[in-house]
Amino acid sequence: MSVLDNFGEWKEFLGNRVKQAEGIGMSEETISDLAYQIGDYLNEGIDPRNHQQRVLKELWDVADSDEQHMIASLMVKLVKSETEH
Repeated sequence: MSVLDNFGEWKEFLGNRVKQAEGIGMSEETISDLAYQIGDYLNEGIDPRNHQQRVLKELWDVADSDEQHMIASLMVKLVKSETEH
């Protein structure tokens, strides 16, 4: 089973990667840029596997580049807030 199959597992996976990136000194901006690149890759090459991914894809598809960067930044913020609890 892939981490993409379950949205909760995806958020946990992403949260762990964000912690690792922070641990090696990556800036918030760099982490958000990487999240944008991952989001763009997933949008282009991966079919949504659950409702949450479908919503994110639909938002990504109608967003301009600035808005896509904001979506990526919000995903980083979401997973960071969940790992702090």
